[in-house]
Amino acid sequence: MKIQIAVLLSGRGSNFKAILNAIQTKYIMNAEISLVVSNNIDAPGLVYADVKNIETLYMDKSLYNDRESFDRVIIERLQKKRIDLVCLAGYMMLISPCFVNAFKNRIMNIHPSLLPSFPGLNAQKQALECGVKVAGCTVHFVDDHMDHGPIIAQSVVIIEDNDTEDSLSKRILEEEHRIYPEAVKLFVEKRLLVEGRKVKILGR
Repeated sequence: MKIQIAVLLSGRGSNFKAILNAIQTKYIMNAEISLVVSNNIDAPGLVYADVKNIETLYMDKSLYNDRESFDRVIIERLQKKRIDLVCLAGYMMLISPCFVNAFKNRIMNIHPSLLPSFPGLNAQKQALECGVKVAGCTVHFVDDHMDHGPIIAQSVVIIEDNDTEDSLSKRILEEEHRIYPEAVKLFVEKRLLVEGRKVKILGR
């Protein structure tokens, strides 16, 4: 049976497209994206999923009293779809502990910094203001803390003297589109072993 993947997004969904392309070109074998969830009804990524005939789910946060009740509806849908892996791709909401526990070590996120440096919003701006010489991106498993879980893959991007937030973000995004599909591929091939805070890649 194919590994079933769900993608949660809030915007353009460029990393969703990168993962989907990796599946369609057979870089990732034996997997399919069977559900795309968004908290933004106008998200271009949600529209793209519709075009690709992938099932979608729009979640209106205003209809729920708290984050946990919101997440439990998503969890139920994911479980009905027998989702094996959840990929956060520009999903601009924190997920609750009940969500993390329901899919422990089966939720991935990508962040535009070399974690644990510069978690949270505007990571590229943080890096430039701090004057660091390298930035990059990180794919990690999600835990109960923001941008904190066990690290699966990272890629370094050199910061140039004339970089702006926009120019740096574009180069980091190119690396995101490379390492996120790589991390998903490793998961699908059952080559990721989580031991505490560390992720070992089997068969290297």
